[in-house]
Amino acid sequence: TVPLPHLGDDPERAVRQVLGEYKMHNCDVLCRQDITVDELIDVIMGNRKYVRCLYVYNKIDTITIEEVDRLAREPHSVVISGSTNLNLDYLLERMWDYMGLIRIFTKRRGQPPDLDLPVVLSNQRDGISVQAASAAISKELLVVFNFALVWGRSAKHSPQRVGLAHELQDEDVVQITPKTNTQQKHSKDYAARVQEYNTMVAEKRKARTKAGKKKRMPG
Repeated sequence: TVPLPHLGDDPERAVRQVLGEYKMHNCDVLCRQDITVDELIDVIMGNRKYVRCLYVYNKIDTITIEEVDRLAREPHSVVISGSTNLNLDYLLERMWDYMGLIRIFTKRRGQPPDLDLPVVLSNQRDGISVQAASAAISKELLVVFNFALVWGRSAKHSPQRVGLAHELQDEDVVQITPKTNTQQKHSKDYAARVQEYNTMVAEKRKARTKAGKKKRMPG
């Protein structure tokens, strides 16, 4: 191990106390770098994940300009006034940025893009790739995906033909082109998908028949 000054004068005792709190009384701890108590706890818990935090200070219309300026200069901070709607647009912009959200507009071939109902993606969750956009629209699109055309800031030219790995940017327009029937028939999993579809249709037909019999039964 290495020196652990962040754990105090007696690092071994500090580690034992932390482990004891989590009912861990028989284990080996190897530290390859100086750590804090919080970092040790994170490793013990295993599922701890830190997220970005944004501090919002409301009612700035009731304090002095000097106080507003001081708060606005604090890290990860936004000052607003809910009663006067002051700075709310900037707050919304910062929230989207901190959550890693982008809006993607879809379009069908030969039609204008749908600007009323964007697909919202997050680079902190499923990503902002064409694959993530396809999955957000319908997982079936991933199965029949052929290529996509992209208009917007992420495209080198408009439109750009891209694959699933292409990363999108805010307000890009995406048109997804599925494989043709011939291309799908040559896919390795085509037979399995046909069988899965036939099974689903048979189960639905069976369920409708069963429901019909129940309705015809005398009360």
